[in-house]
This record gives sequence, C-alpha cells and structure tokens, in this order.
Amino acid sequence: MPADSFTRPACRCLPCRFGNVPSGAPVHERAFETDMTEAEWDEVRAAIPPPPWLEGRGGRPEEYCHRRMLDALRYLADNGGKWRSLPEPFPPPRKVFDFFRRWVRQGVFAMIHSLLVKEIRRREGRAEQPTAAIIDAQSLKAAETVGAASRGFDGGKQVNGRKRHIVVDTLGLVLLVAVTAADVNDRTAAMALFDRLRLLFSQVTKVWADHVYDGELVPWARRHLGLDLEIPVHPGRRKAQGFKVIPKRWVVERTLAWITRRRRCVRDYERRLDHHAAFVLLAVGIAMSRRLAGRADAPARRVSRAAW
Repeated sequence: MPADSFTRPACRCLPCRFGNVPSGAPVHERAFETDMTEAEWDEVRAAIPPPPWLEGRGGRPEEYCHRRMLDALRYLADNGGKWRSLPEPFPPPRKVFDFFRRWVRQGVFAMIHSLLVKEIRRREGRAEQPTAAIIDAQSLKAAETVGAASRGFDGGKQVNGRKRHIVVDTLGLVLLVAVTAADVNDRTAAMALFDRLRLLFSQVTKVWADHVYDGELVPWARRHLGLDLEIPVHPGRRKAQGFKVIPKRWVVERTLAWITRRRRCVRDYERRLDHHAAFVLLAVGIAMSRRLAGRADAPARRVSRAAW
C-alpha cells in the first residue's frame, strides 16, 4: 500500500479516543466510492450510541476504528462479495464480521437508522414522528448459504428464497423492516409490522398498501390498532393509457428500487434473517448520510489491485 494512502489526523470515534486502538494508528482516507466523507462521518458519528465498555457495563474496549468498520460494511453492502474478500485497507474480515454481528445483536444499526430518519425529517420541515406510512413487500432469491428453515417459495412471484417487508414514511424513508421466508403471506407479516409501528411510531394513523393487503387486514388494523389502512384504486390497465403512477404507492416502490441498487441486497446471502435486515438498513443508510451531508467535493481515489 502506498504511503500516501493514509493520513494521520486524530480520529474522533470512541475506540480511537478511549479504546484500544494503537496510538498513532493511520486513519483510512476515502479510497472507495462508498467511504464516508468527513461531513457524512459527522452525521453518522453523532448517532452512534456509547458502547457498553465505555459506560462500565462490561466488555473489552474495542481495538478498531468505528469509521473504518462502517466503511467496510458500506463497501460490502454496495458491492456485494464474500466477507473474506474484503480488500485492504479495511480491517481483517473476521473482525469486521464480529463487529457487524455484535451491532446487530445490540440493535445499534436500528438506533443509528432511527436517528438519521428523524434528522432528515427535521431538515425537511417535518415532525420527527410521522403520521402516515406506506407498506409493501419484495420477494428475492436466496443463495445457497440461506438454510431451508428460513426460506420458502413465493408462488405468485415464482421466487424461491425470502421476502423483505418494509414500512416507509411519505418521504420514502424506511421506518421498519422485517425479513421472512418467501412463502409467508403479506397480510400475516403486516400484522406483526403494524404492531411494531404502533409501538414505535404512535402518531401514525394512516397507512397505504396495495391490493394484496385487502380483505380482513383492513378492519383488523382499524379495530385493534386504530390504523386507517387504505388500498389506493389502480387507475386502469388499458394500453391506450400507458403507465400510470398509483397515488402514494409509488413512494414505497421507489424505496425498494433504492435498496436493490446495492448488490448485497439484490439477493439474500445471509444465514440469519436479522443480518439481511441490517444490510437493508446499511443500504438505505448510504443514501441517507449523503442526503444529510451532500456529495463529496472530489471523487474517491481509486485503489489499484496491486495495492491490495
């Protein structure tokens, strides 16, 4: 690796300040397009909760920079590939995976995501708590790493794999995500998501969905949770009319398209359901941090294969 690939400014992440990161360790410059800019890191860093070891709740102080770990995970979410194929100058793949698994277990990715959503809504002139939402599901093929116990066959889409269910606000920001086997009925999954929606976003009273959520779910949501579930009417399918955007529904469809821009989310490669849900949050988190901080003034410097 060329000597100018690193700089040595003081890192402001908690492991570098109070943990076991070696004194004077080099800080990774932006070498890949997914690496965070200084402005992005400032937005994300403010949302990272203090680790247990810093608050005296046990655990060994961390020895790797949070920023470099998050850059490695963003690279993996955007480019796909195997864990063991993470290139330098990222930390060792096993350390990155252990970091990812621990943060999933502690719910850190969900906490960071929630705070970024609130900040975007605030800057857009919206209240932190949304009052309306849109729900949808997307079936995707599963790789051979996905066990038979957590996969199924979606007869409607002819997909053998898993299904991710998301709830977004009217800006298209993901509020909730759940991953199930592909054969789980959308209405069944929606009941569990609506329970979580009422618990975490108590001010939401209106939800839009497509026709697969019609039926008993509509009166159930109103009777048990006080949610007004509306199924927008399709404007028609006559060829003379061409493509028609369904009111409100296009917002969640756009968010699903944003998610599938990241290669790790095109298929499901994860052995655990919560791991794929975390990669969905990482995928939308890339767009959210850029929305808050703006694009980098200069493009990321490319790293040659010889430097790996």
